[in-house]
Amino acid sequence: MLTKRIIPCLDIKDGRTVKGTNFIQLRDAGDPVELAMRYCDEGADELVFLDITATIEKRKTLASLVHSIATHINIPFTVGGGIYSLEDVSILLENGADKVSVNTAAVKRPALISEIAGQFGSQCLVLAVDTNYINEEWMVSTHGGREITALKTLEWVKLVAELGAGEILLTSMTSDGTKAGFSLEITRQVANAINIPVIASGGAGTMKDFADVFIQGEADAALAASVFHFSEIAIPDLKKYLAKQNIPVRQ
Repeated sequence: MLTKRIIPCLDIKDGRTVKGTNFIQLRDAGDPVELAMRYCDEGADELVFLDITATIEKRKTLASLVHSIATHINIPFTVGGGIYSLEDVSILLENGADKVSVNTAAVKRPALISEIAGQFGSQCLVLAVDTNYINEEWMVSTHGGREITALKTLEWVKLVAELGAGEILLTSMTSDGTKAGFSLEITRQVANAINIPVIASGGAGTMKDFADVFIQGEADAALAASVFHFSEIAIPDLKKYLAKQNIPVRQ
């Protein structure tokens, strides 16, 4: 069995790491370079950097900050926010990103998925899917969860997998920042619907939540922010806990 990955997420606004609930009511969580170095030292398997207001503010992800982080870490590094073209992807990869994460732009123009996969390889494309539970249906949202689309989550993930996405970053906007646990049902449904890895995001509050999303949610990786940023859960302790639950993790 492949090892399960633990992935801290740096949500970036104005060059600082922030964290809120449902991507709003943001509070400062520290310097992104310092946090990245800390997570690398603590044994994080990967790191995700999301410039969470880039799309809303119609500007590009902070390439210089990406470069600063990349030069201080030696784990896979995914960057997202405001990516609309092959040129945007190229700039981020040149500045040290290993993968890019695309959401809103792919919803607006799904062909972008095939273009990125064709130019840079599927392994470098993480398709971010923000999902909200609306009228008893999981629906895709964009612009940091602010705009609900007409796309059903399961139909969308099947399409993007066919178009060449390398993995899915599935964020439950319903659970994001609540620390009430990952949304296990939709995570499991997505994992069973496609044959590419699924990163679960949104709702981590306890070590048991991570175990649940790996066992019940069948996720390949679990992403969290505030529980790591504010030292509520230490990554080495989390990995020891998961190993005791017979969940394969890199120590």
